Amino acid sequence: MTPTESTIIRTFAHGRWGGRSLICLYISILSGIVVALQYNPTDPFYSTASLELVVPYGAFWRALHYYSSQAFFLLLLCHLLAVIANKKQTSDRTSWIRLTAVVPVAVLLLFTGYVLRGDATGAAAGAIAEHIALSIPGIGKPLNTLLFDISANGILKVYANHLIGLMALGCLCVWPHLQKYRSSFRNHLPLTMAIFAGAVFLAAPMEPDRIGLTHIAGPWFFLGLQELLRYLPPL
Repeated sequence: MTPTESTIIRTFAHGRWGGRSLICLYISILSGIVVALQYNPTDPFYSTASLELVVPYGAFWRALHYYSSQAFFLLLLCHLLAVIANKKQTSDRTSWIRLTAVVPVAVLLLFTGYVLRGDATGAAAGAIAEHIALSIPGIGKPLNTLLFDISANGILKVYANHLIGLMALGCLCVWPHLQKYRSSFRNHLPLTMAIFAGAVFLAAPMEPDRIGLTHIAGPWFFLGLQELLRYLPPL
């Protein structure tokens, strides 16, 4: 490894990724509360469209929730990679498993957020997720009943899991860690301002149904898997 590469890795490993991801999570939760107060899970697409077009500053709050959530997940991955690069993994295997479990929980939180949009991407993502869950031998039906069950109950369970179930599970994973570490907005003002600026100038994605639409791209964190399935048969 060259000295330049060592410097880059060392700089990355000592970045304040954990604090940054926590700030983004704070913004995501606060903006999510505002969005949830205006959201009706019985008619997700109409509710999302109304939030964008009718509710005062609704588009801003939805964009703030969307971009802060995406930033939280990306910074969470950076934090995990930095810990591994810095070789600071906890010696307690149980604690390490519990902490790393927050990554799939975060993926599910982002994914259920896509489903709750109720647009073409969200509806397709929900249907595919339900079929994948049902195809898992043995635990498929109970897993789908717990997480999705869209064909029977619409997105009510997805909504409940997004607001309560997955949030509670994520808190359970990281609560002992959060008791040791704190993060303040005043220490991350550039990041906070960047997220708010993004919410002001960039609208959150929304894709209504279009006649003749033959290909729908999934959430960005599943695009690699989606492209693989286009060329390779599923297991």
